[in-house]
Amino acid sequence: MVAPPGDWYLGNILEDDGLLQKALEHEGLSSARLDWSRKDVDWSQYKCAVFRTTWDYFDRFEEFSQWLNAISHQTKLCNPYSTIKWNMDKHYLKDLESKGIPVTPSQFIEKGSKINIGDEISKSGWKELVIKPCVSGAARHTYRVNKLNAKKVEAVVNELLAQESFVYQPFLESILTQGEDTLMVFDGKYSHAIRKLAKPGDFRVQDDHGGTVHEYQPDTEQIEFAEKAMAVCSPLPSYGRVDMVRDNQGKLALMELEMIEPELWLRKHPPSANLFARSIARVVGG
Repeated sequence: MVAPPGDWYLGNILEDDGLLQKALEHEGLSSARLDWSRKDVDWSQYKCAVFRTTWDYFDRFEEFSQWLNAISHQTKLCNPYSTIKWNMDKHYLKDLESKGIPVTPSQFIEKGSKINIGDEISKSGWKELVIKPCVSGAARHTYRVNKLNAKKVEAVVNELLAQESFVYQPFLESILTQGEDTLMVFDGKYSHAIRKLAKPGDFRVQDDHGGTVHEYQPDTEQIEFAEKAMAVCSPLPSYGRVDMVRDNQGKLALMELEMIEPELWLRKHPPSANLFARSIARVVGG
C-alpha cells in the first residue's frame, strides 16, 4: 500500500509499519496490516495481534471493547488484554500515582454527575484547567478552561457526562514553552524520544491540531522517569510511550502512559523497529 500524494498522515503510518514489518522479517515473522473492525478476519489464524493505529477505538468504544474481549480468546495480544483494558481509561493515573509515579494532578468527574467548572477552579486554586474525557485520544473534547469560558465549556461537558466520565487537571504553562516530551520504551528499556510542540495560539500538541514533532534527546532524569513508569506496570508492557511535562513547579510529571496503540515515531529512529520486533517475537514465542 502506498499513500496518495500529499497524504502525509497515511504516509507516516505506512513508513513506520514498513520499518516494523522489515524488522519482523529479520525475526522470522511474517505480518499483515489489518483493520480491527473487519468482519471477515479469523484472528485465530495469527500468532499475535499487535495494536498499531486503532485510532478510532475511543469513538467506537463499546464496539471495540466487545471485539477486544472476543479476540483475546483467539490469539495472543501485544500488549496483553489486562494492560490494554487498564490503559484505555485515564483512571489508571490514580494507580500510577499510588505506586509513586508523579502524575499531573487529576480530579475525576464520574459518568452521570454534573460539574460546575467555576466552582472547581475556585476550589482547586488552579487559575486554568484542562478538562477531557477519561476515554479519549487525539485531544477529543479537550478544553482549556478559565473563569471566562467556564460556562460555555461546562454546558458541553455536562451533556457528555451523561455518557462518559471526565478528568480535569491544572493547565501547565510549560506546554506553551517546552511542549511535551515523549519517550518510547520497549520491554522496559528506553529507545528514543521526540518533543511535541503546539502551534502558536494553541495548547494541543497533537498533529491533528497543528502540533509539530521535533527530534529530542532526553536527559538522564527523563529516561529514568520513563523506565520507572513502565516498571510499575504489571505485567511489564512489551512496548509503550511515556508522555511527560514539567509541572508548574518545574518538576517532571506524567501526562499519559500510552500502551494501546501509541504512535512510536519509528521513522525518527529506525533502529527502534528492531527493538519493537524483538519484543513482539518474545510474545509470540512465549
